[in-house]
Parts: sequence; C-alpha cells; structure tokens
Amino acid sequence: MNRKIIGKVMAFLLLLEALFLIPPAAISFFDGARDALFGIVVTMAIAIVLGLLLWLVCRKAQRSFYAREGFLMTALGWLLLSVVGALPFYISREIPHYVDALFETISGFTTTGASILSNVEGMSRGLLFWRSFTHWLGGMGILVFLLAVVPMGKGGHSVHVLRAESPGPSVSKLVPKLRQTAAILYSIYIVLTVLCVIFLMIGGMDLFDALCHAFGTAGTGGFGVKNNSLAGYSHYCQTVCTVFMALFGINFSVYFLIILRKFRQIFKSEELWAYLGIMLGSMLLITLNIRGMFPSTGEALHHAAFAVSSIMTTTGFATEDFNLWPQFSRTVLLVLMVIGACAGSTGGGVKVARVVLLAKGLSLRIKQMLHPRSVNLMRAEGRTVGDETLQGVNTYMAAYCAIAVISMLIISLDGFSLETNISSVLACINNIGPGLDVVGPTSNYAAFSDLSKIVLMLNMLLGRLEIFPILVMLSPKIWRKAD
Repeated sequence: MNRKIIGKVMAFLLLLEALFLIPPAAISFFDGARDALFGIVVTMAIAIVLGLLLWLVCRKAQRSFYAREGFLMTALGWLLLSVVGALPFYISREIPHYVDALFETISGFTTTGASILSNVEGMSRGLLFWRSFTHWLGGMGILVFLLAVVPMGKGGHSVHVLRAESPGPSVSKLVPKLRQTAAILYSIYIVLTVLCVIFLMIGGMDLFDALCHAFGTAGTGGFGVKNNSLAGYSHYCQTVCTVFMALFGINFSVYFLIILRKFRQIFKSEELWAYLGIMLGSMLLITLNIRGMFPSTGEALHHAAFAVSSIMTTTGFATEDFNLWPQFSRTVLLVLMVIGACAGSTGGGVKVARVVLLAKGLSLRIKQMLHPRSVNLMRAEGRTVGDETLQGVNTYMAAYCAIAVISMLIISLDGFSLETNISSVLACINNIGPGLDVVGPTSNYAAFSDLSKIVLMLNMLLGRLEIFPILVMLSPKIWRKAD
C-alpha cells in the first residue's frame, strides 16, 4: 500500500480546509463575534500545522496509486475534514458537546442536513456560513475539487478517487484527462450556484442569506439560517429553490452534453426521464392528497412541489411541516427518500440509475425464467449493461439493506417510535436530514443518545460515499497488507 500518497493527500486536504475557513473567519471578524473568530482561527492553525507536518513526512511519496488507496484516501479524507471542521463549533462553545459538533459537521459535509440545533438563529453568522459552506464543499466532492487544482497521480490512477467519491453505479470521465473532468464538473457547479444566488437576491434575500441557501441548494444539503427553514421567505424564493434543487439532482453529465449541444443523447437518457417522471408524478399525487389542507390547488401544488423536490434530491429544506400531512403523502415522501436523485449529481439516495437497473434486471430475470434458452442482454442509456455493473448494484443494495436494518436495531435502544427509527436511519443514510415523527422538518436529532448519533453519523458517511470506501477503511485486512 502506498501510505505516503494517502498522507500527502491528507496534508493537501487539511491545508485546503484552512483556506476554506477564511470567509467565515472574515465574517466573524467584521461582526465582532470574538468566540467564533477564536474557534475558527485556532482550527485554521491546527489544520495548517498538521497539514505541513504530514506534507513534510510524505512529500516524497510516489504519485502512483490504485483502487485500494483511492478508497482509503477518500474515506479518511472525509473523516479527517469532519473531525477538524467540527472544532470551530466546539472551541467557540456554540455547540459545547463535541459529539454534537461532529454530528453537525458530518451532516454538513455529507450534505445530509440533519441537525442537533434547536435555535439556528442563535448562532453567529460566521459559523452559520461555515455550516452551510460545508454543504457546498461536500456536494460535488472535496477530493474532486482537489483533483481539479492539484495533480494527484500519474497514468490516470486518480480515477480511483473519482469513482470512490462520486455517486452512482458507474463513474466515467467526461474528457480523456481526469483533471479536466474535475474542472468541468466544478465549473458547472459554480455557474449554477452563482445563478441560484442571483435569482434569490432578485427575490429580496440579502447576500448572506442567498449564499447560505444557495450552498444548501447546490449541495442538496438543507441547512438554513432560520429556525423555520424556508417557510418565512416569499413564494418566489421558495420556487427558485424548488427549481434549482431539481436541477442539482440531475446528472451533471447532462449539462456537459448541453454545452456540447448533444441534445439527441440527452433525450435518450432513461435515467433523466425516470427522474423527471417520478418527481412530477409524486408532485401530482401529493397535491391531490393535501388539496383540502390549503386554500387553493395552486397553494397545495406549490408546497407539494417544494417538498418533493427537496426530499427526492435529498436536500431537506422545508416550507411546511409535512409530518402533519396525510399518511399517503408521507409514505410517498419516504419512498422518495430511498430513491433519491440521479447518479453523478449532488443528491443522495439509492439513485434513480440503480432503480432503473434493478427494474430492468427484474424484467430480464422473468424473461429468462419463461424462456430459459433465450439470450437476453440488458441495455441502458443505449449501451449494453455488463454483468460487473449489475453485480455491483446488487451488492450495493444488499449492503444498504443490511446496514439500514442494523442501524435501526441500534438506535431503537433509545426508545423512540418505529416511525422515528426507520425515517431517521433512511434520512441519514440517504443524506436527506429531516425524517418523520421526532425527527420531522420542525424538529431535530438532539434527543438521540451519543451512541445513536455516532451510528447516524456513520450512516451519513456510508450514504455519501456509496458504502464501499467506508467499509474498506474499516476492514482490518486492508491495513495489514504490506507495501
């Protein structure tokens, strides 16, 4: 194992985190928030010192690495950034319990949006900015950003990092050079974020609120700066977020194809049509179900569209307490939690691509049972789906179900309702945030024990990194292997 390249990447990540802490430090300085500023500055110093020490030890590392190192540096990188990124909350005493601070930070970086805070507006603006900024950093992927600015490996080995961090059943480069792929992805991400900020400011939001909500929308995270999330903003601002949440839930390769003007290829995307069909169909069903709760059909459609866009893209913003909606609507939202957004987007969940492949696999299996001698090939997106991809999807789903069941059993020790246990695990492993009952959109996760919070944090990381990098990191066999 090339341990030094892993250490070198950790060093770069720590130095990057120190750089990313400059904006919240500046906000805290101008606001006169001394405790917050002290916490941020101390964290920056820790990150810089640790980063420089790691770099000095590992600076001569060989740049070639393989899948094992790719998985490990991805899992360790996210964990290290979260452990250090939680320090400003803890040192400033704005979140005095470190487990809670780590929960909030992991929820931020994994774009989950699950919170332990009951009074968001009581936090300083600098730490509110950092809290939302972690969504934006985690949305596209921190190591993808590193790929865009720092050459990490020779001979295309960096693709192992991209595959470990990017969501979906299969990941490929948009262009031959991986660094250019990462740069294209982040360019699209930045442009869409800026557009979101502009449209929110047109609706009357100030720059700070617009930035924080754009970070949450772009990263499909859902941390807000108000206790009532987006409920207190205008219908225009809510609609802007509805549209942009849906846009960030689409595979970013679609936007690259738009730039190349390959519209015919876009129209052939089965995943895109399935995503839009499920989203629009769910909006219609929920609108019909909650129509009697609102003064007009238009009002019901507005809130149904927002909730569906928020939950399916795993953002977690709210305009209404859907915990009070009829059982049918809540069940639809629970199903959408699991389905999630498209592969290659900033959204979480199982991913629409996997759902499409599972449906095709079931259909193919039935055909084979009825016609044992026939030869049937599965095709998706105009290409033949290989056995390796299908096996990967099946393995992922098996691991997903096993982890969810074990997690539900552990947190059930806290004595909450079955609805709370199921929805909290699904909300965390699918990177959504709000669930049902005790963890509904107007509540938080503060009531859980430290053990349950640790389990839910692990769920967030497993969900964001598509399970396998974390399992590799936790495998003793990997660490015992010789160089």
